[in-house]
Amino acid sequence: MQEYKKCTLTFGKKLFVSILGLFLVFVASFFLFLHFTEKDHKIELLANKLQNLNENINIRIQTMPDADLKHYLKLVCSSELRLTILNPDGDILYDNILNYTDSVINLSDRHEIQEALKDGRGTDVRRASQFLDVDYFFSATKYNDYIIRTAVPYSDKLVETLKAEYHYLWYAMLLAIILICIFYRVTNKLGISINQLRQFAIHIDKNEPYDDILKNISDDDELGEISQHIIRIYQRLHDTKEALYIEREKLIAHLRTSQEGLGVFEKDKTEILVNSLFNQYVNIISDKPLEKAEEVFDIPEFQPITNFIQKALKRARKSELRRKISVQKNGRIFLIRCIIFQDMSIEVSINDVTQEEQQSLVKRQLTQNIAHELKTPVSSIQAYLETIVSNPDIPPEKAKMFLDRCYEQSNRLARLLRDISVLTRMDEATDMIEMEKVDISVLVATIINEVALDLEKKQITIINHLSKKLVIRGNYSLLYSIFRNLMDNSIAYAGNNIQIIINNFREDENYYYFRFVDTGVGVDAEHLQRIFERFYRIDKGRSRKLGGTGLGLAIVKNAVLIHGGNISAKKSQSGGLEFIFTLSKDR
Repeated sequence: MQEYKKCTLTFGKKLFVSILGLFLVFVASFFLFLHFTEKDHKIELLANKLQNLNENINIRIQTMPDADLKHYLKLVCSSELRLTILNPDGDILYDNILNYTDSVINLSDRHEIQEALKDGRGTDVRRASQFLDVDYFFSATKYNDYIIRTAVPYSDKLVETLKAEYHYLWYAMLLAIILICIFYRVTNKLGISINQLRQFAIHIDKNEPYDDILKNISDDDELGEISQHIIRIYQRLHDTKEALYIEREKLIAHLRTSQEGLGVFEKDKTEILVNSLFNQYVNIISDKPLEKAEEVFDIPEFQPITNFIQKALKRARKSELRRKISVQKNGRIFLIRCIIFQDMSIEVSINDVTQEEQQSLVKRQLTQNIAHELKTPVSSIQAYLETIVSNPDIPPEKAKMFLDRCYEQSNRLARLLRDISVLTRMDEATDMIEMEKVDISVLVATIINEVALDLEKKQITIINHLSKKLVIRGNYSLLYSIFRNLMDNSIAYAGNNIQIIINNFREDENYYYFRFVDTGVGVDAEHLQRIFERFYRIDKGRSRKLGGTGLGLAIVKNAVLIHGGNISAKKSQSGGLEFIFTLSKDR
C-alpha cells in the first residue's frame, strides 16, 4: 500500500499530464493536417502547371499550321515530358515517346482519362505501360474534339519536390516546448496550492496544528485568495464550533447541577436530554417506576401537559407556547412548566416547591402572629389612654398607674418591633451583613455588666469560663444578640437563686464550641424542639407578663446559622436548660 502511495501522482502532476496528453494529441493532429495539406497543395500546383501546359498546347493546335505545330511540340516536349493526344473514345492520336502507328491503343480505362471525360480534368500517378518501366504523374484535360494528356516521370527528384517541407516543424516544436513549460508552471503552481489545501484538510481531519501550512499559502493569485478565504471561513466555523461546544458543556453542566428537573424532547416526544432531578421527580409523581423519560407523558398527573402538547402540535404555530400546572403527590408539591418552541421541540421543567410553599405558609402564619402580637400592646395602650381621656375626674394615682402600664406596653411594643426588624434583616439581607473581628470574651463581659442589676435582683450567679482572646470574624450586633438573648431568657424564665454557666468547651480548626447552661426550672422535653420557632411560648400568659416577644430564641438560632454554626437545646443534668452551639472562626 505504501509503495502504491509513493507512485501516486499529485493533483498538479495529474493535471499537467492530462493537459500535456491533450496538447500532444492536438499538436500531432495539427502536424499531420499540415503535412497532408502541404503535400496536396504541391500536387495541386504540379497538376495546375500541367493543365496550363495542356491549355497552351490546345491553343497552338487551334491556331498553328501542322508543320509549325510539329516543330512546336518537339520544342515543348523535353526528354522527360510525355505528351499524348487522344480522341473522346480514348484512342491515341499522338504520343511523343511511343510509336502507335502499327496498332491503335485505347486508353479510355485510365483513371485520369475517366476523370477528364467526367469532370473536364483528371490526374493520376501510376506506371505508364508494360513498355515503359517508369511511374508517371499524369494530368489530362478534355476539350471538344480531343483530350490532351501530359505527364512527367514520378522520379525521386519529383518526389522530393512534392514532399512536404519540415522546417516549420522546428518552429512548431519550439513553440510547443514553450507552451509545455508554461503549462507545467501553471499546473505546478495550481498543484502546490491544492496540495496545501489537501494538507490543511488532512491536518484538520487529524486535529493537528496547521499554523505552518497557513504560512506557506500565498494570496498572489485567485486560487491562493480562494484558499485564504476557505481557511478563514473554516477558522470562523471552528471558533464558532468551539464556542458552541463550550456553551453546550456549560448548559449540560448547568442541567446536571440545576435545582430543577429539566427534560428536552423532540416533537414526537423522543428524549433529547434529561437531568437526574427530572428522573427523580417524575418517579416521585408516578405510581410506578418509569424506565424511559418519554413515559412521563403517560402519567395521569401530566395529562393537562400532554393535552396541551397535542393541541399545540396540531395548530403548528411558529411562536413559543407555554403552560404550567401544580401537582401535589406523596407529600410534595411540584410546579411543572412546559414550553413548546418554534421547531416544535418540547421542554418540561419540574420544580419542587414544597419548601417554598411551606415558607409561604410560615410567612402567612408569621404575619398573623405579628398582627396578633402587635394588637395586644396596642389594644392595652389604647384602652388605658381611652379610660384616662374619657374620665377627666380620674384620681391622679390611678391615672399614673394607667400611664405606667402604657409605658410598659410601649416598651414591649418597641422590643417586638426591634426583634422583628432583626429577623427580617437576617432573612433578607444576609449578604449585606458586615463582618469584623469580635472578641467573644470581651462581648460576654460587657453583657454581664449590663444585666448586673437584674442578676443581683434575682440572686443569679454567672460562672464565666470563656477563654481570653476568643476572637471570631463575624457581625458584632448579631453575636451580641446571641449571648444577650440567651442571658435575658435565663434571667426572665429560669427563676431565682440559680447559676448561669458559660464556657467554650472545645475548639478545632474551624469552629468554637460553646455551652450556655442555667440551673433553673428548665423546659419539658415536649417543648425543646419548638423553642426556636418564632412566637412560640411555653407559658404565653407568663411570657407576655414578663415582657417577652417570643422572638428571642428565633433570633439566636438565625444569628448562629449566619455565623456558620448550629444550635440545639436540651435539659441539663441540674434540671435547667442547656444550649450547645458552634460558631465559625472565620466567615
